[in-house]
Amino acid sequence: MTPAERKHLAVDLRSVCMRISRRVRFSRAGQDTLRPHQVSVLSKLDKQVRTPRELAEIECVSAPSMTRTVNALVEQGFVRRDADPEDGRQVHLQLTPEGRKTLSAIRRSRDEWVYSRMVDLSEEECAVLRQAADILERVVAPQ
Repeated sequence: MTPAERKHLAVDLRSVCMRISRRVRFSRAGQDTLRPHQVSVLSKLDKQVRTPRELAEIECVSAPSMTRTVNALVEQGFVRRDADPEDGRQVHLQLTPEGRKTLSAIRRSRDEWVYSRMVDLSEEECAVLRQAADILERVVAPQ
């Protein structure tokens, strides 16, 4: 493949990945109460307690913007704030049981959307997608 063909492939991959991401983000579960950036924050708290500063850095947003997002999630009962036992000025954020349940429902809905688009694919096409998923994992892995 020539460098020009690789660049064209990169554009095509970026475009299709963005379209899939957009469609999946706006699936039905949680859309009445949560916006995509809020779901993203919930997912960052799924396996790890984090500070608002850590979340702002991960999400590439300002501290005030993250504060608004966190406040909304706390008000809705999806996130809990806990004071750091060693530094009372520091706040730790974690999912509440309701936040965990909601995140799980959103993920299930998103997975179902993707699955619904795959049901008519052939075995061979599914095998290609399996390979593509493995390759894309390598593409997005930290270097």
